[in-house]
Amino acid sequence: MPSSWTQVYFHIVFSTKAREPMIEEAAEDRLYAFMGGIVRDLRGVLIAAGGMPDHVHLLVRSAPDCSLAEIAREVKARSSKWIAPEFAWQRGYGGFSVSKSAVDEVERYIRTQKEHHRNMSFKDEFLSMLQRHAVEFDPKYVFE
Repeated sequence: MPSSWTQVYFHIVFSTKAREPMIEEAAEDRLYAFMGGIVRDLRGVLIAAGGMPDHVHLLVRSAPDCSLAEIAREVKARSSKWIAPEFAWQRGYGGFSVSKSAVDEVERYIRTQKEHHRNMSFKDEFLSMLQRHAVEFDPKYVFE
């Protein structure tokens, strides 16, 4: 087979350092557009971005030769420098595979973060995501 044919989607979630509310609502659209440019540089597509002052959700279609780790690392590193010299993201991230049949649902979920977080904290949301995706974790290390 001379070519590779893939369709790989990732839902990536990460928070600000110490989950401090550092993302201003007025800057969200510019931040998400900047992150979309980083994903394009990696030959991917940012389908949706959303979040709250303390965290971000991205739905990304990845290039065949680009890993989830590479996308998360590049988006976090480049965007933190763009935001401000003193700005920092948390050290880790959550990364979840998304099937094509669930892309629309995940996109809606990401675009409605403000409504979703009226009833649920980021901590509860993230722990729920880890459990729903059967990710093994030690709770004492999730939010360090």
